[in-house]
Amino acid sequence: MTDIIWMTAAELSAAYAAGTLSPVEATHAVLARINAVDPVLNAFCHRDDETVLAQAADSEARWRAGTARSPLEGVPVSIKDLMWLKGWPTRYGSLTTSDEPNPEDDPAVAHLRAAGCVFTGKVTTPEFGNSGVTDSPLTGPTVNPWDIGRTPGGSSGGSVAAVSSGCGPLSLGSDGGGSIRTPASFTNLVGHKPTFGRVPQAPGEHFGRLSASGPIARTV
Repeated sequence: MTDIIWMTAAELSAAYAAGTLSPVEATHAVLARINAVDPVLNAFCHRDDETVLAQAADSEARWRAGTARSPLEGVPVSIKDLMWLKGWPTRYGSLTTSDEPNPEDDPAVAHLRAAGCVFTGKVTTPEFGNSGVTDSPLTGPTVNPWDIGRTPGGSSGGSVAAVSSGCGPLSLGSDGGGSIRTPASFTNLVGHKPTFGRVPQAPGEHFGRLSASGPIARTV
């Protein structure tokens, strides 16, 4: 069988449905991979493994009970640090922001939560997403897994560094002027900027009249 960390979201979902793999097993594999490679890549800026594993256990229980919420139930997903995720801070890559936990989810994050996804962590972005390379005063540079002397692009550089290195099959990025598409092309991934308005944005969101939230994956 394909190494768990390289399985696609569709392959994970099929394995969960067949009972040959559980969300807890998949999440443990992804967290171990993050521990192994992120000290070099610097893709993740916030982690809470205890909460992540609790999400995975809840998801596993739903699969076993036949109440999986969607095909994405139990699939590990990272979230770009420009989007609110309830209970975790959103720092926007900036020293000027608060580390207070967010009181609610960004609309796109809320849809993923409702689908049963397991949130592995928040991933890096340049300050307020305002750069084509992922390097910020808060987190420093994120590097390209294919060549750590190069950038993964931006501003969804943390997302692509995570997905291309096996730290989860999916990441939620955002794109106003290429911030999903450019880093995806820099790391041999698929990145999609949806038609503006297709994915709801939080009121007052940075670049809210230009940016769109969208998926990053290793395969269509």
